[in-house]
Amino acid sequence: MNTSFDSSNSPLVSFIITCRNLPVKQITECLDSITGLSLRTQEKEIIVIDDGSDVSIIDCLEKYRDEIIYVRQKKNGVSSARNLGLRMASGNFIQFINGEDKLIPDAYEHCLDIVRYNVPDIVLFNSSGKKKETSSFYIPEPMDGAHYMRHNNLHATAWGYIFNRKILLDLRFNPSLLNTDEEFTPQLFLRAEKVYSTDIVAYSYKKRPSDSIKDKDPRLILKRLNDIEHIIFHLKELSEQLPIADSQALQRRVSQLTIDYIFSIIRLTRSSKQLSSRLKRLEDCGLFPLPDKRYSRSYTILRKLTKNRMLRKCLSLVLK
Repeated sequence: MNTSFDSSNSPLVSFIITCRNLPVKQITECLDSITGLSLRTQEKEIIVIDDGSDVSIIDCLEKYRDEIIYVRQKKNGVSSARNLGLRMASGNFIQFINGEDKLIPDAYEHCLDIVRYNVPDIVLFNSSGKKKETSSFYIPEPMDGAHYMRHNNLHATAWGYIFNRKILLDLRFNPSLLNTDEEFTPQLFLRAEKVYSTDIVAYSYKKRPSDSIKDKDPRLILKRLNDIEHIIFHLKELSEQLPIADSQALQRRVSQLTIDYIFSIIRLTRSSKQLSSRLKRLEDCGLFPLPDKRYSRSYTILRKLTKNRMLRKCLSLVLK
């Protein structure tokens, strides 16, 4: 028999919105997608962390004053903003949202139903940049996080799921890293005993114009690659300290990240020197060549492509 949450003493969900220098219209659309949900006032907590915007937007959010907690911090990055939100949050569950994005109400309501009546640790959902998506509304069988990771390619974006705050413990985002979701999410999943993986599209995201600019800045490219390498090495080290089932789950994630990393080196640097030196470091740590595992058909193909020197050269000519 399922046990539902009693949110009389604390909110059911804390929504942590992070933003910086965004148009007010985007933030109000984000807020409307939350306030329009079926959650009663006492069931939701909306925390807006402004990461050092040039101008405070609080005066533009007058109609939401009684529904939100607005905090403006010195610019320190999204990871720091999320950590601040976590320190403030009092809800049983946590949902991260980027200020330029929004929830898709009908689909997200299905996630809330799972939260209310099944007491999960994590509810996974899909996201889309398109305006319309169809969703199926069924409740999947739960599994533990390690089982999910052993059989699926994990999507690490921190806004792609709602999670039970009790499994967080001391886990936080690393403010010194880019792509810190890649380090945070696998560790969170390994703490989860009940993961519900839905196929509904409950989150609508906007691609930020700055993404393409970052791909052309040599300093940011090196920073991004160095951070991914750090995360890969860190997760590998963690996998060696875990029980066998958890270790296998994290090893799959490390292999997936390593393939993505190799392709990023080729695409972003177009440098055979960079590729050789970084592959050598992976090899020294036992991460290259990639393990001969049947994780997925795409993994098998990409593993063969990255293993062959000539094919890697061809890739460098093809990838833009």
